[in-house]
Amino acid sequence: MSEKNREGKRAARDRLAEERERQKSRDKQRRVLIVSAAVVGVLALAAVVGLVAANSGDDKDTSGGPLSAPKGANGEDQLSIPVGKASAKSTLTIWEDFRCPACKQFEDTYRKTIHELADKGQLKVEYHLATIIDGNMGGSGSLRAANAAACAQDDGKFTEYHDVLYENQPAETDDAFSKNSKLIDLAGKVDGLVTDPFKKCVDDGKHDSWANKSNKAFQDAGLQGTPSVLLDGKNIFGDQKNPLTPAKLKAKVEAANRG
Repeated sequence: MSEKNREGKRAARDRLAEERERQKSRDKQRRVLIVSAAVVGVLALAAVVGLVAANSGDDKDTSGGPLSAPKGANGEDQLSIPVGKASAKSTLTIWEDFRCPACKQFEDTYRKTIHELADKGQLKVEYHLATIIDGNMGGSGSLRAANAAACAQDDGKFTEYHDVLYENQPAETDDAFSKNSKLIDLAGKVDGLVTDPFKKCVDDGKHDSWANKSNKAFQDAGLQGTPSVLLDGKNIFGDQKNPLTPAKLKAKVEAANRG
């Protein structure tokens, strides 16, 4: 083979190698573009989902009928349900959601102490109801239970029914409280609560707008979640460095009463 032919073959091989390298480069760029587009799409979807989740409670219709606060409700816009003597020196403010597992844990741990202090006239409790689990998990159990609890307040039996709901709380993913029949059935555990007016109040959603407005107040307050517990305006629950205990709560209230 002549030297000229050999040079020609080497040049052809070199051109072929260069073309292969260019093709690899183009393939790599195409893969990068495809992956980048996919990432952008995922991030965009995540942003939309995050926005929807963040606003899940903001757009609730609070005009589902005339606002009807339960009997005895007080505070700003009558969104607080008071328990205990008004003359008590200490006030415990509790924000709760009847579907919230952490709220049940709080109630199971502190219920006895709170009742004891309230019965002694040392503590008054202001309950505020939220419906954030409905927004987070879907369903309407938080709202339906809040309405039913407000109906119990109309009959002066809020505390007893409130405790029954937490003692019989379903799993967070189980929207059992969305059924009015379930809520009325549980009301049977409270002496004298199941009456025709109570059942009508539950079935009609008499206090739905009130419960929605209470949830809006929770969102506007900028609280971290439920339960949120404040003693005389100071948040005392959720500090991992100095966790609250029933004994500490009792000591704080008794100290305030001595003072």
